[in-house]
Amino acid sequence: MRLPIHPQGWPFIAVALALNGGLLFWLGWWGLIAAPIALWIIAFFRDPERSAPQGEGLILSPADGVLLPVVSAVPPPELNLPPEPRTRFSIFMNVFDIHVNRIPEAGAIEDLSYRPGKFINASFDKASEHNERMTILLRLFGGQELIVVQIAGLVARRIFCSLRIGQRVSRGERFGLIRFGSRLDVYLPEGAQVRVKQGQRVRAGETVLATLQG
Repeated sequence: MRLPIHPQGWPFIAVALALNGGLLFWLGWWGLIAAPIALWIIAFFRDPERSAPQGEGLILSPADGVLLPVVSAVPPPELNLPPEPRTRFSIFMNVFDIHVNRIPEAGAIEDLSYRPGKFINASFDKASEHNERMTILLRLFGGQELIVVQIAGLVARRIFCSLRIGQRVSRGERFGLIRFGSRLDVYLPEGAQVRVKQGQRVRAGETVLATLQG
């Protein structure tokens, strides 16, 4: 049976538990003052099972969090795509959300591009342009392009992405994580119909963000 903790979390959990054990040894019961931090670290890396909804042309949320304003924006330039605006979702994850990222729809990874940058608060719109990010170009099996961008935030300092170019992926499949508080952007294919609204809470691998025509 798989433990509901992401593998990236175990080193941090081990350090937190070791520090708490040391404090208990030296300070006795006063050492429990740091226990909430260890519990938060364990909770941060939780990774529950999810059941992706079935159906044709569904684009799911890649992250848990709150949906920021839906806007029209040009995709990151590192993909060398035509500079045409596309509908963009931005999902803000606070430090208490589940941070495991999931594939929005089945397809193949056509391109990956990492770009270093700043660590502006991920809830600000300028974070999409200036912050450290990993950009993923997903070619859906229907031929459409779907872009997902992992963006580091004010507290986040490490983007983890397990994907590789050419890899075939399934809807709802885990693909990465960002430590500790961050944002994901999703650029829709042309003609996709938005199914959510600003301020809505979404869940990775379960909430339908949009549907594809045809």
